Amino acid sequence: MRDLSIYLVADSSSTAGQPLDEVVGAAVAGGVTMIQLRCKDMPAREFVEIVLKSAVHTAGYADLLINDRVDVFLAARAAGASVQGVHIGQSDIPANLVRTIIGPDAVLGLSAASDAEIEAANMLNAAYPGTIDYLGVGAVHATPTKKDHPTPLGYAGLARAVAQSSMPCVAIGGIGLDDVPGVAASGAAGMAVVRAICADQDPRSASIRLRAAWEGETR
Repeated sequence: MRDLSIYLVADSSSTAGQPLDEVVGAAVAGGVTMIQLRCKDMPAREFVEIVLKSAVHTAGYADLLINDRVDVFLAARAAGASVQGVHIGQSDIPANLVRTIIGPDAVLGLSAASDAEIEAANMLNAAYPGTIDYLGVGAVHATPTKKDHPTPLGYAGLARAVAQSSMPCVAIGGIGLDDVPGVAASGAAGMAVVRAICADQDPRSASIRLRAAWEGETR
């Protein structure tokens, strides 16, 4: 399985004016191993261009996933970019259909917030092994980067979700450096951050701090 430990959701609306692909490059240099590009409401052509620029930084160093847009993933892959997969939500194309479209070797992540959503994912993977590679579980805390986030789980809810899931779980939702001990103690495979890297004036240093803190907690 890929290294999910320090997972950047590179959100185009949260970079404090820094070019998204430059934030990606800085994060990779700081030790981030999984990057999801999230560009809500961006035209497909522009999104593909950002993927191509970002893939230059991630190729050989980190996995690059596309949020929601299976078409953008396919277009970037057709253009020769090193893209590894897609992350989808509960209202997107069903995971089993996405798996059929992207192929067996691509990474597929799914957001899940409730016991019912996690159990549905467990059942899908039991029926069709290997469909979903990991779950993005949250929101752990309230977060302004996702206005429609579900009721925050907290660390106890996160630990319960991790125990219920048959797949590795990545914590998401208002996560930052101070959350490393709580997330690591929950048994999650990693932590997904947005503003903790994207909004920092020095994304590389922010990434280094997160990596060091995580490794210190999980050694």
